[in-house]
Amino acid sequence: MNLMKSLARGWRYKGDRFVAERRAHPRYVLELPIHYSMMDGQERWGIAGDASEGGLLVYLHEFIEKGSLLKLEIFSPRGSALNAIKAMAKVAWSDSVANKPWEEYRHGLAFQAFQKEGLNKLRTLLGETTELQRV
Repeated sequence: MNLMKSLARGWRYKGDRFVAERRAHPRYVLELPIHYSMMDGQERWGIAGDASEGGLLVYLHEFIEKGSLLKLEIFSPRGSALNAIKAMAKVAWSDSVANKPWEEYRHGLAFQAFQKEGLNKLRTLLGETTELQRV
């Protein structure tokens, strides 16, 4: 089976072998600022590193336990607060060791709910921004 046919059938080439894609939604590389808060209501910031309709990879300056709920605001490249995507997400996984040099922790977030047109805004962002690349 050639490379293009394999990739079209949901397989990815990883290292020296093909692996089945397990994600329900394709992920796209991006770098967007986010604001988030936990139950304490204190707003913090981070960076989204990739996104899909199902969730985000984010870099945060603190370790957050798996299963924690976060209130998110994802800011679009247009920069307007009116274009912000507001959602609730659950921490699906976390790296327990911070990446150097910025002391950031990677977290995988799974969307739980969107606020007013949030999912549509996300779909527009993923579909129309030409600088996004599929992972």
